[in-house]
Amino acid sequence: MSVTEPARLKRELRRDLLAVRAALAGDEVAGAGEALAERALELPELAEADTVAAYVSVGREPGTGALLRALRERGVRVLLPVLLADDDLDWAEFEGHGRLVESEHAGRVRLLEPAGRRLGPEAVTWADVVLLPGLAVDARGVRMGRGGGSYDRALARLADAGADPALVALVYGHEVVDVLPDEPHDRRVHAALTPEGVHRFTR
Repeated sequence: MSVTEPARLKRELRRDLLAVRAALAGDEVAGAGEALAERALELPELAEADTVAAYVSVGREPGTGALLRALRERGVRVLLPVLLADDDLDWAEFEGHGRLVESEHAGRVRLLEPAGRRLGPEAVTWADVVLLPGLAVDARGVRMGRGGGSYDRALARLADAGADPALVALVYGHEVVDVLPDEPHDRRVHAALTPEGVHRFTR
């Protein structure tokens, strides 16, 4: 099967963006996570949310640990993804970092997920805000992920259900770019949150 031009460009960009992330120092990543939490808690979408779908950051992703703790302390119901064998996402409630376990399906990546009761893939439709991992976001709100397709399925599920939560991608400041290659299945986000601030796109 031939690789489409957008798919080829995405693959090359992912390689370059991951290389930049890999060069970040540990204290840079930790500082970015603290700043990201502060910026996120200022967002009106999160201030008004009862349920937020989020994720546990891995590797050199902007850290979400401080943000998850802060949301839970606010009384927000936080749903975290549980990776299934077919790369789709189930969801379970965040009950604290002590209740996270390693995923059975993450391969070489040390992916943490909640140990509690599984709520089903459709639980993402309950969220008022969905916080998304990404490698970059462009000026149109096009988000580029790692290419596994897990979040593409979750976003498609939202569209099928007629759900319209705020979609916010968490990235570093240098990962907000002018334009990214996109494909018909790519659903645009409403905002990109970086440690420096928020970038909003037309909703």
